[in-house]
Amino acid sequence: MTYTIEPSTSCWIHPRREPFEHGLLPIPKLIFPDPTQTLITLKRKLLSSSSNHRVDSAAISESLQITPDHATLLLDTLASVHHSDSEPLVRATPGQNDTVGADVHDLLLFLYIQSYKRLLPRSHKDSAAVADVWPSTSAFDGYLSALSPLQLVRSNSRRFMPSQADEEAHQLSYLQKHVLTMDRFEHLGFLIQFGDKAEGTSLSQSSPFFANSDPDMPAAPVPAAQVHDWLLQNITSALERISERTSAKENGPASVSDQDVAMPDACTVSVKVSSSSRGPSFIEGISKSSYVKHVSDIKGSSVKVLNCHESTIYVLAPLRYATVYGCSDATIVLGAVGKAVRVEHCERVHVIVAAKHISIANCRECVFFLGVNQQPLIVGDNHKLQVAPYNTFYPQLEEHMSEVGILPTVNRWDEPLVLGVLDPHDSLSHPAGVSDVQAESATRVDPDQFTNFVV
Repeated sequence: MTYTIEPSTSCWIHPRREPFEHGLLPIPKLIFPDPTQTLITLKRKLLSSSSNHRVDSAAISESLQITPDHATLLLDTLASVHHSDSEPLVRATPGQNDTVGADVHDLLLFLYIQSYKRLLPRSHKDSAAVADVWPSTSAFDGYLSALSPLQLVRSNSRRFMPSQADEEAHQLSYLQKHVLTMDRFEHLGFLIQFGDKAEGTSLSQSSPFFANSDPDMPAAPVPAAQVHDWLLQNITSALERISERTSAKENGPASVSDQDVAMPDACTVSVKVSSSSRGPSFIEGISKSSYVKHVSDIKGSSVKVLNCHESTIYVLAPLRYATVYGCSDATIVLGAVGKAVRVEHCERVHVIVAAKHISIANCRECVFFLGVNQQPLIVGDNHKLQVAPYNTFYPQLEEHMSEVGILPTVNRWDEPLVLGVLDPHDSLSHPAGVSDVQAESATRVDPDQFTNFVV
C-alpha cells in the first residue's frame, strides 16, 4: 500500500523536553562518535542476550563498559524521564528497577540523546562590555569559569539565554538530523509527541499509517522509509512554525504574558504560567518576599523556579518534574515530585523536597533537605554543599506523595552519587589536554544544626 505523506497540521509535533532536560548524564562512555552505527551494533547484542527484550544493570554495564553504579544510575534516570506510566520500569518500586530491567528499544533511544549538545546562550550584542563587567578567566581556558554560579547566570541573563522556543527548535533539529529507524514505531514516543497536552497523542494515532486501525487485526506492515520521511516532514513543518512565531514575537510589541520575559522585567512580572499543559509553570524573579503556589495554581505537571532571590518559595503540589535555576539566598519548598528535580547555578539556597530523583549541578553553599527514593546525583562545579533528611510537613504531603509514587519508607538522602566536573553535553568544546575530575561531594548537616521547617 502506498501512502500520501502529508505533515500533520491538526496537531504539531514536539520534542519531549524531559529526556533533554533531566535525562542527560555526564558519563563519557555514553557519548558515541557515531551514535547511529554504534547503537545498531549494540541493539543486536542486547536483543540476542535477552529473551524478553529487557536488560538489567549487569547487561548494561557489560555492554557499555561502565561501572555497575553508573549502570544503575542509567536505569534510574531512564525511569525518571520515561513518558509512559504503564511502562514496567516506571511502575517499579524503589530498588526494583534492576529486577524489571529496561526495554531495549527505550534504552537505545535514551543512549541516542546522550550525544545531544545543549544550546549555547545567545551572545550579547556588546560582548566586549559584558566581558569588561564580568571577566571569565579560568584554569580551564574559559570552559570552567572562575565566576560563581550566580555570577555566571547574571553575566548571561535570561535575556540572552535560550528561550523555550529556541530549545524546542534545537531539540527538533537534533532529531531531524539523527532520527533512528525503529522496529517499534510507538517507542519513538519517548522522544517526540503530537499535540500540546502533557501526555500528547499516541504516535500510531497521529500517523496516516496506523490511525483508526482495527485493534483486533494486526497492522499492515509499512516500509520504514515511508515512516521516516513522514516524521522528517512533520519536524520540518514544526521548525518552520517555531521560526515564524519567534520572528513575530521579536518584531511585535512586548507582552507580559510571554514565557521568556527578560530579567530586568522579571521583578514586575514575577510569575509566568505557561499557557499549555505540556509546558512548565514558571515562577520567576521573586525578590525579598514569600510566594505560595497550591495545586489549583499549577497548570500542567512541572514547575521551573528561576532567578528568585532573598525569598521563600512554596510549591505545595504533586508534580512530575521541577527545576530550580539561578536562585540565591532563598528557601524553596517543593511538594512531591514523582519524576525528577534538577537544581542548577544556585548560591546559598535551601531546597526542601520529597522526590524520586534529584540532580544538583554547579551550586555553591546550598543545603538540601531531602526525602528521595534514589541516590542524589551531584555533577559539575559545586562547592560547600550539604545534605540532610527531609524536615517539613504540610497537610496534603502524604496524599501528594502517594499520588506521584514516592515511597515514604525509602530515603537515600545521605548516599550522593558524584560524577565529573566537565559536562560533555555543553556545546562549548572541551579544551585540549584537560581531563575531567570528580565533582566535590556534599557533607551531612551537623545534627546539632538540624531543625524542622514549619510551613
